[in-house]
Amino acid sequence: MNLYASLLRTGVPAVVGWLVAVALRHGLDLDPTAVTGVLTPIVIFVYYGVFRFAEEHLSPRFGWLLGYARPPRYEAPRVPLPKT
Repeated sequence: MNLYASLLRTGVPAVVGWLVAVALRHGLDLDPTAVTGVLTPIVIFVYYGVFRFAEEHLSPRFGWLLGYARPPRYEAPRVPLPKT
């Protein structure tokens, strides 16, 4: 389940970032290379950051805008201490 949640929460912002960047390109008449190389990652980062912050500080319901209601949780592996 954690793999599915992490992939979904990465893919949804990527798709939204691309769609917003393409829409902005048409409104701003930008070079397609600029959109792909600069604007898309910025929009992805901002989208994820805004909704991750809102999910953490306002309501967990904002997680749905990232594709899955809860962030994945990973258990820390138990590593035995080396014996000296």
